[in-house]
Amino acid sequence: MTTRTMDTAQELAAFLRSRRERLDPDRLGLPVARRPRRTPGLRREEVAELAGVSTDYVVRLEQGRGLRPSVEVLAALARALCLEPGERDYLFDLAGHRRPGTTGGPAAGAPPSLAALVGDLSPLPAMLLDHRYDILAWNPEMARLLPDFEAVPPARRNAMWLCLLHPAMRGFYADREQVLRDGIAHLRAAWAAHPEDRELSGLIAEFATQDEDFARLWSEREVGVNGRGRKVLRHPVAGAITVDFDILLPLQDPELRLLVYRPADDESRAALDRLCAR
Repeated sequence: MTTRTMDTAQELAAFLRSRRERLDPDRLGLPVARRPRRTPGLRREEVAELAGVSTDYVVRLEQGRGLRPSVEVLAALARALCLEPGERDYLFDLAGHRRPGTTGGPAAGAPPSLAALVGDLSPLPAMLLDHRYDILAWNPEMARLLPDFEAVPPARRNAMWLCLLHPAMRGFYADREQVLRDGIAHLRAAWAAHPEDRELSGLIAEFATQDEDFARLWSEREVGVNGRGRKVLRHPVAGAITVDFDILLPLQDPELRLLVYRPADDESRAALDRLCAR
């Protein structure tokens, strides 16, 4: 991984190969092959037949020859490869076809109204993130919940950097693997949507160089955003706190993410109250 902006043709080729190779021909009801399969997944000719394009076209796409498939071809490939919605968006972004409802570039910062909303959400911990996972605004409860957050230099107030490289948060998430998977899937989608964002590319390069788990999970090419769920947090002072989270996208600023935590049980609520009362 380098700090250069992404080569979308090569990433499109690698992504198509990875999704083709993960498919089970038996589950798709394809005829039994006359010759044994030397590699997992579908053959290129099978993808071509399912998508209604030529095998040569699929081959050239997978070789990264710089083709720019149309929206119709991309939709057909997405159906043939059984892509999830987030993966489909990623495919369209790689091919230069922005999906409806997204803006042309990253937000410049935290709009004052959204920064005020983050504060108004107290006593629920909340923060506002951009597409790079830079933390643009937070309320006192979130600052108390994230260990040593206010001691972190402003340039390092990035949710993924905190999870990966901030020593105080190394054991903060009980299921660190899943938190990393979710974060990396989001970053990969953002990377495709902003291929010229050198700052984002630089962050990804730094993470891949300095953390083996990030490098391993990045290579799996998972894509998408997990918009809600549950996390168990291991706070050094308050102990275990279980939170339910929701990630909300502002209608006028869809590149931003509003993250809100809610205590999942009475014990977690009491622990959070004690922490924030200190």
